[in-house]
Amino acid sequence: MGPLAGTRVVEIAHERVAWAGKLLAELGADVVVVEPPGGSVQRTYGPFVDDVPDPERSLWWWHYHTSKQGVVLDRTTAEGRAGLDRLVATADVVLEGEVPGTFAVTGHERLVHCSVTPFGSHDPRSAEPSVDLTILAAGPVWMCGYDDHSLPPVRGGGNQGFHTASHFAVMGVLTALLAREVTGAGQHVDVSAFAAANVTTEVGTYGWLIAGMEVFRQTGRHAGASLSMPTQLRCADGRYVNSGLVPRSGKDFSLMLQWLDSTGFGEEFPLRFLMELGTEKGIIKGADFLEDPMLQEIVASARELQAFLAGRLTAYEFFRTAQQHGVTAGVIYSPEEVLEDPHFVARGWPVPVEHEELGRTVTYPGQPYRFTATPWELRSRAPRIGEHQHLVGEA
Repeated sequence: MGPLAGTRVVEIAHERVAWAGKLLAELGADVVVVEPPGGSVQRTYGPFVDDVPDPERSLWWWHYHTSKQGVVLDRTTAEGRAGLDRLVATADVVLEGEVPGTFAVTGHERLVHCSVTPFGSHDPRSAEPSVDLTILAAGPVWMCGYDDHSLPPVRGGGNQGFHTASHFAVMGVLTALLAREVTGAGQHVDVSAFAAANVTTEVGTYGWLIAGMEVFRQTGRHAGASLSMPTQLRCADGRYVNSGLVPRSGKDFSLMLQWLDSTGFGEEFPLRFLMELGTEKGIIKGADFLEDPMLQEIVASARELQAFLAGRLTAYEFFRTAQQHGVTAGVIYSPEEVLEDPHFVARGWPVPVEHEELGRTVTYPGQPYRFTATPWELRSRAPRIGEHQHLVGEA
């Protein structure tokens, strides 16, 4: 039983709230997704299983709607509206991404009503068309790309705009449910996807608002007001790693030297003496780094050490041995390699899901966190169109 077991969520099918509904469902909530006749437009989004376009074979729909139940209601008819009213009357939470004014709830004082719109439910711009790209253009896209600024910004993949808004929605819903335990009353959680994306920019937004500081895109690392050292390295097998942060203390230098020695190349690194000087440092502050040329040389030697090892190790060896010695680093995986990573496999992250309608088992990405007493669970494949229609009558 998950931590939200006993909580019913009615999700009005929309791409902006699909991820939020999935997160709540796999925390144990009973999530019922309401589609229009013929199914949600999300079912038309590819790719499709075996490249066969079909509303029941959309990988988008499969991914975002696991662990949910599904019903079909025609909200343009009195019968459909009455069916939805019956469902909502049994719900603790309603999730919707409708144009403001389209969906209203009355007479349900304990209901947590969460709306996710482009600019918030009181902004007229929320009635205008919006997609994941227009949400991300609020700030994150400007900060993503390459050191070469003749190249345009890069949109992050994976519907990050929708996901960011959904995470704010889930946090808001959980807070409202806790508040209801005290007050007995529900409330409206009003999520602006634009605002959610805009504040999820590290120093980008508040640096500009507070200091007029403009940040710049940098390849494979955080955007910043000044150029930082490159972090992506090509390894001996031709693959790449992200080499992580530079040392911030003498302890960090010691860990890096232990890593170097564990590889058997310790005596070959020509700048070892600088790394050893680094072990004598305490906490390295940004101001000290900017003012001390010797400290700059010492810190730069750490990047040289990473490049030295990258030229002698495969990408996975670099990643694994760095992690073993407490040094931050990450191998750049293809999607299928992520599912096969030994650490993720050990944590039970790849989850086999039975698709009896196709006679096959499909591997899904699974739990993003683990609970000791209230486990996360991917309980079922996404619902087929109207698969749980009986719930409307039961409500």
